[in-house]
Amino acid sequence: MMTRFSRRQVLLAGLALGVSTRAAWAQDQGLGIEADPFGNGATGGAGGLDNGGQYYDPALLPPPESPIDYPVEPVPPRRIKKKFRRQMVEFVGMEDPGTLVVDPDNRFLYHVLSYGSAVRYGVGVGRAGFAWAGDAKIGMKRRWPRWVPPREMVDRDPRARQWVNGQPGGPENPLGARALYLYSGGQDTLYRIHGTNEPQSIGKAMSSGCIRMLNQDIAELFDNVIVGTPVIVRPSRGA
Repeated sequence: MMTRFSRRQVLLAGLALGVSTRAAWAQDQGLGIEADPFGNGATGGAGGLDNGGQYYDPALLPPPESPIDYPVEPVPPRRIKKKFRRQMVEFVGMEDPGTLVVDPDNRFLYHVLSYGSAVRYGVGVGRAGFAWAGDAKIGMKRRWPRWVPPREMVDRDPRARQWVNGQPGGPENPLGARALYLYSGGQDTLYRIHGTNEPQSIGKAMSSGCIRMLNQDIAELFDNVIVGTPVIVRPSRGA
């Protein structure tokens, strides 16, 4: 198993993140909503505010993070194709050390450690994983985050309807053990890198969600990146 990297390897001096008052709304990608960490109201997919009204009760929302830090149960390597297992690789690119690079078409996420080398993780990709590309920064991190299904999902899916006011963070939560929320130009991109309780989805394109990782992988990455870390999401051909 690969040893965990020190935060010193990825700390980038002088990074700052300015966040404006509201995030742009997006179509239903199965993302749900999340509170703006800078106190400017709700942000999220097609969930959140709708023509001045809310489909969920804010008073009933669970905490943004679970008060319990559940143990992260590792998935046996044999369940994951070799190329999608966490591994050190040669990295061809000009991105600075510490940068995260998402390659949705090939189902990889790279954590650049130095010029020429990176840790590569296998990922699963949802519709939202193909819908956005560009430069971003990690604007928020959550440990065992809550999930609030977007309104369209609540309307069509009885399983989501039971969580109309939010599913608490935990092992059964679709956002998994950790989540990284990406911001660009001071706004929430609605693009997430998060864990999954469906390890069979790694290396595949799923119907909803953004970039999903094995819980043990997102937990390691979570500990090795900081708010403000640059993230580059490569354009997708929709593969």
